[in-house]
Amino acid sequence: MRNEYFYVNFVTAFFSFASTRDAARRDAIVRALPFLLFICVLALRSALPTGGTGQTVKDSHWLYGVQAAVACGALVLLRNHYSELARRRLAFGPVLISLLAGGVVFILWIAPMPGWAHLGAPTASFIPVDGAGALRWDLIAVRSCGAALVVPVMEELFWRSFLMRWIDKRNFLALEPRMSSMTAMVISSAVFALAHDLWLCAFCAGLIYAQIYRRTGNIWYAVVAHATTNLMLAVWVVSKSAWTYW
Repeated sequence: MRNEYFYVNFVTAFFSFASTRDAARRDAIVRALPFLLFICVLALRSALPTGGTGQTVKDSHWLYGVQAAVACGALVLLRNHYSELARRRLAFGPVLISLLAGGVVFILWIAPMPGWAHLGAPTASFIPVDGAGALRWDLIAVRSCGAALVVPVMEELFWRSFLMRWIDKRNFLALEPRMSSMTAMVISSAVFALAHDLWLCAFCAGLIYAQIYRRTGNIWYAVVAHATTNLMLAVWVVSKSAWTYW
């Protein structure tokens, strides 16, 4: 589901951006750092052989757990910088809408798509089975927890809270999410789409998550929607052995 070419360019652009001594960029950097660390480990995992099935802890599949742990560690260590993630009471109505929106994105994601809606040929980069073809529930648990608990926070913090607002205003923390422009929503969603093989689905997903954030002003509702999509996708992937989605 990932576009590795995009990630290489993202890392290059990030270091160029972070190399300046402008202190005003600190808030942007701390929001990009968990995502950057995640994709750096992804690049390492992609460079290693899969090792086949039935491998031990040396199996490169376990590096997904390292990805999630590193990103989660960065989020925890930098948590005091994330004012938008401060504990806030969530209302039932917006939560329900977020859950439904996450389900819509899931349905869109697994729907048949024409070839032009893919950035590359689908590949199964994470197949959690042993040498006998039995499911590896330890690997499935690691992948599912990372996708549903870590990735939504990391990505919504970067793509929506930071990038979408930054497009409109360089001092993005001073911009109320509800004041984000449609142009910023489209551009940030387009860049988000480039990070996925299913670019059309990802673009629509980005617009949906962005609209939730824009309408509620609370990033946690976007996180709920994103987490719902990823959790439903994990259940579907395992039940259907549709490993190309992982």
